[in-house]
Amino acid sequence: MSELTFIHWVVLIIGAFIMGLSKGGIPGAGNLTVALFALVLEDAMGAAGIALSVGLLLPVLISADLASTIIYRKHVEWSHVRRLLPYFLIGVIAGWWAFDFFKPLERANALKVLIGVILLGITALRFLTQLISRNKEKDSVHIPLYYGPPLGILGGVATMLANAAGPLAQFYLLAMRLPKYAFIGTSAWLFLIVNLSKVPLMHDLGILNREIFFVSSWLFIPAIIGALIAPKIVRYIRQDWFEVMIWFFIVVAGLRMII
Repeated sequence: MSELTFIHWVVLIIGAFIMGLSKGGIPGAGNLTVALFALVLEDAMGAAGIALSVGLLLPVLISADLASTIIYRKHVEWSHVRRLLPYFLIGVIAGWWAFDFFKPLERANALKVLIGVILLGITALRFLTQLISRNKEKDSVHIPLYYGPPLGILGGVATMLANAAGPLAQFYLLAMRLPKYAFIGTSAWLFLIVNLSKVPLMHDLGILNREIFFVSSWLFIPAIIGALIAPKIVRYIRQDWFEVMIWFFIVVAGLRMII
């Protein structure tokens, strides 16, 4: 991937750091990374780079997941992982089958539009999640357990096509009234397992190989640093302001990918 310039690398490093922040306890931030990686690789490599950005991001995700599971290793509700995981894996298989449709160069722009639509849809879901968060103590919003399978399958498809399924799982886990740290720890373990399951499938699709992994390996450090310092950052900044800024840029990036 010699096409990457210094500016491209700077943006990728920033994106990896933001992904680490997301995995370390600042939900939603990682979706900005999805858009940054796609736009950077499209700029560097043309339409072919859009699909490759999905494979490039996967090892970075796994490194941040590992850091997050270590940080929150005592705060995981395995019953919720077992409940969601089978349906996520079904969705991953469906996404693997669908991704093959977008591999030809003439359909690459359609994949970019789809990723943009997923990001904007996830943004809308995030605001609905915040509504549930504000009202959960009043029991005014309730998500039945049987919503788990469709949310899991949709999440599996979204994570395979765009590495952007976090808010779908978080929407369900928040509705289950999990405490803050259990919410983060359960989500971290769920996505570590799901992301590891995607490795052979992305290798089969040709979007994760030795060269791509080599580039990703340079992004492990900012991702892990982001995950490690996220809990400390939350203490010293207004998280609501930070999230508004992040979601604003997600919307801008999503619209940029669609238009």
